[in-house]
Amino acid sequence: MSQREWIEKDFYKELGVSSSASQDEIKKAYRKLARDLHPDANPGDTKAEERFKAVSEAHAVLSDPAKRKEYDETRKLFAGGYPRGGFNPGAGGGFSQDFNIGDIFGNANAGDGGLGDLLGGLFNRGGTRTASRPRRGADVETETTLGFREAAQGVTVPLRMTSPSPCTTCHGSGAKPGTSPRVCPLCNGTGVVSRNQGAFGFSEPCDECRGTGSIIDDPCVDCHGSGIQNRTRTITVRIPPGVSDGQRIRLAGQGEAGLRGAPSGDLYVTVHVSQDKVFGRNGDDLTLVLPVSYSELVLGTTVSVPTLEGRVGVKVPPGTADGRILRVRGRGVPKRGGGAGDLLVTVKVAVPQKLDDNASEALRRFQEAEKASGFDPRAGWAGA
Repeated sequence: MSQREWIEKDFYKELGVSSSASQDEIKKAYRKLARDLHPDANPGDTKAEERFKAVSEAHAVLSDPAKRKEYDETRKLFAGGYPRGGFNPGAGGGFSQDFNIGDIFGNANAGDGGLGDLLGGLFNRGGTRTASRPRRGADVETETTLGFREAAQGVTVPLRMTSPSPCTTCHGSGAKPGTSPRVCPLCNGTGVVSRNQGAFGFSEPCDECRGTGSIIDDPCVDCHGSGIQNRTRTITVRIPPGVSDGQRIRLAGQGEAGLRGAPSGDLYVTVHVSQDKVFGRNGDDLTLVLPVSYSELVLGTTVSVPTLEGRVGVKVPPGTADGRILRVRGRGVPKRGGGAGDLLVTVKVAVPQKLDDNASEALRRFQEAEKASGFDPRAGWAGA
């Protein structure tokens, strides 16, 4: 994306949200669009691929509170028409053609000062020139879905992505193999030149290197000097044990490539966890419902139940009430700091739908003996 497009593009429109949208609304809109437009879901559809890039670009700015603030301030500042160059008092206060606004949206981690640096560069009172900072690549977001047990135990998954990446021919330098960019002789690598106009000093992008601080005499034929190629790659991601549904994992330096060897952005992977037929989850604890018979609750028993590592025996004490939770310590989800949660087993009586004559007769004799013993299941019940 050219520097002028930072002003011309409406990132809110790209995501279909208002300028007052909350971070959650922006995130929700991006996820839906990214899912619908992802190249893997639209093979061969160039229009969908271009929209996917535009949506990712918009989200990279609006999802970062600092970048979003700078973006909003800049659009407000230049609402009457974006500046078209460095300030030129000799031309009636206008702007020259090749104004570099790249620093407006610089990455805070890379030391960029954003809007403050822009204004400080226009009105350079001290006359000092700062070195040109390479523009960091944009962050990228993607999603993956794991099975319940994969998420609990951890897994390594391959992610196939199509995004701007360092050129494999020039390794991101932008220069033809065997050559190197040279320092711009006009600005000495700073990317800006200073001019005096009366009592004021003004800085503007260097015309010789277009604000990059370096000149490429022999551009790479594959990336045309940008150092970036749009390619499909497979990234192996290690998902740690215990990841929860909706959790984001950050992979530093795996996002979009920076211009001409600048640092790459980060990759954020949102993990979705599918449900399991046996297990549920409550924090670091696993839960399951264990069907038992009435006689097993009354007389007590030991039942084999599954865990993430295998089966264990759970003792059901005599006289256990229906719905009681039995705890098996250390058999839950692995914790980040070591150890694991517990397995919570809820016993639930399974009532037979049909009994043969012998079982029915035995149950009637038990019922009579139960009454004779004085047991009343509704004793003390408020509805009695």
